[in-house]
Amino acid sequence: MTEIRNGMNASQLPGLVWRKSRHSNPNGNCVEIAELPDGRLAVRNSRDAAGPVLVYTRDDFVAFAHSVDNGDFDDFLED
Repeated sequence: MTEIRNGMNASQLPGLVWRKSRHSNPNGNCVEIAELPDGRLAVRNSRDAAGPVLVYTRDDFVAFAHSVDNGDFDDFLED
């Protein structure tokens, strides 16, 4: 099996079930995630479905999602 790593193309990961947030907008500017066989999560840009992925442990992804939900990155949003 191919070593799964950050930056590899999603096209090298056949058979994954990709999903986007139910809050995604209809114009395709979405982030999609898929669970890898080892439990880690792969993240890709839906506009480049065969392009590079970022790979996170489940714990790291959950911590990031909670930080977003808690507003820890709100200072990056445009007014």
